[in-house]
Amino acid sequence: MAVTIYDVAKQADVGVGTVSRVLNNHPQVSPATRQRVLAVIESLNYRPSALAQRFSRRKTLSIGVIAVFFTRPSVIERLRGMEAAAAARDYDLIVYNVETPAKRDAIFRATADSRRVDGLLVISLTPGDDDVERWRNAGVPVVLVDTQHPALPSIVVDDVQGGYRAGQHLIELGHRRIAFVGDPIHSAFSFTSSQDRLSGMQQALIEHDIPFCAAYHRTGEHGQEPARVLTHQLLALNEPPTAVFAASDTQALGVLQAARELGLRIPEDLSIIGFDDIEISEYLGLTTVRQPLFESGYRGIDQVLRCLVQIGSEAAHLELPLELALRVSTAPPR
Repeated sequence: MAVTIYDVAKQADVGVGTVSRVLNNHPQVSPATRQRVLAVIESLNYRPSALAQRFSRRKTLSIGVIAVFFTRPSVIERLRGMEAAAAARDYDLIVYNVETPAKRDAIFRATADSRRVDGLLVISLTPGDDDVERWRNAGVPVVLVDTQHPALPSIVVDDVQGGYRAGQHLIELGHRRIAFVGDPIHSAFSFTSSQDRLSGMQQALIEHDIPFCAAYHRTGEHGQEPARVLTHQLLALNEPPTAVFAASDTQALGVLQAARELGLRIPEDLSIIGFDDIEISEYLGLTTVRQPLFESGYRGIDQVLRCLVQIGSEAAHLELPLELALRVSTAPPR
C-alpha cells in the first residue's frame, strides 16, 4: 500500500498540516520540525500523489464553521469537538456566527471562496441548491452537521427515533398525560429537529392508544426562560401533565425551574426528560436523550479533510447513535 501524507504525519508526530507546510517550504515551521519531517519523508520514500499535491497546495490551513446561535450549549459542544480535531491536525477554525436568515445567506455567499478557507462545516443550517453550486464551483468542500442536503456529506442523528425513545420511556413508567415543550413549527431558519422529536413522541403515544392532548403541546422561542413560561401555562391547566418532554436540555432547564417555583417535587410530582445531554444535565440529574455532540464535531473535521484529498468523491451520510441517559428526573406518576 502506498505511503500517504497521514503516514508521514503519524511517524513524525506532527499534524497533516505541518507536513503540508514542509512540502511547500512554508516559513512557519521550526528548523527542527522541518528536519524531522524531511527525514521521515526520506525514510518512507514518500512521493506525494496528484491528490495529495492538490491537498498540499491549500494555502489557508483554516476550516470555516458556520453556526447558528453559537452560544447555545449544544453548539458549543459541537465546536469543542471540531476544535480538538482541527488542533490535532494543525488547522485553525474560523467560526461564523449566524443570527438572522440575511446573515446566513451573506455568509453562504462569502465562503464560496477557496482563498478564505480550505473547507467548510455548516451546523444545523440547510443550504439551498444555489449555495451548494457556488461552493462546488469555488472548489470548497462542505460537510453538514445536524442537517442534510443530498449533494453534500452530512453527520446527523435520527431525531424522530430520539423522540420516540423519550415518549416510550415515559409511557413505560406509566405516564399518560405527557406534554411537549419545543420550538415553533415554522421558524426563520426552517429547523426541523424539534418537530421531528415531537413526531417521534407522538408515534409512541399512538402505539399505546394514548391520545395526544393539544393543550399539552407548547412552543416558543428556543431558550430556558421561554420554556419556563410555557411550563407555567401547562401546570396551570385543570388537568396538568404528569410528565414533560422538552425538545432540548436547555428547554428542560426551564421546565425544571417552573416546577420548582410552583413547589413541585421532581420526579414525584412531575417527570422531565430532555434531549442532547449537555454538560449540566448530569449534574442536575436530568434524564435525557443523549446525542454525541462532541463526536459529531470531531467527525465533521475528519470528513472535511477527507474531502480535501478525495475531490469529487460521493457524498457520505453518517448517522450517529442516540442513547437514553436515565437519571433521577423521571419516575412513575403518583
